[in-house]
Amino acid sequence: MFHSLRFGFHGLGRDLSTRWADIQTVGGLNRLQWTGGDDDTVHIEGVIFPEEFGGLATLEGVRSAALAGSTLPLISLGGQVFGMHVIEMVSEDRSFIDRLGRPRKDVFRIGLKRYTGTGFSPVSVVQTLFG
Repeated sequence: MFHSLRFGFHGLGRDLSTRWADIQTVGGLNRLQWTGGDDDTVHIEGVIFPEEFGGLATLEGVRSAALAGSTLPLISLGGQVFGMHVIEMVSEDRSFIDRLGRPRKDVFRIGLKRYTGTGFSPVSVVQTLFG
């Protein structure tokens, strides 16, 4: 699941795009017909401070789920389910690197896209993120 275990986020954005076709009519304005949805995407942004609070392992679990092509549920901390999603993008800006090459601050961005197929397994979620 996409949820906060060792790091929080400070921003969440959502984009929904749909298609409408222009249907020409005689003697009046064109009519619009809804032809379906294109994308439902979510963008999560946050900051982790690994030395003080951890969180790099969880972020690595998200990255592993993206590389594995996992389909996971997006659930808020309050328990609201936003449906199944895939991870399209994970980016980081690491700064304040210590002498061992570890970041003291890591700004991350995660891009999710709603998945409308099937294929959810709670066991695979736990194994992917924490295995």
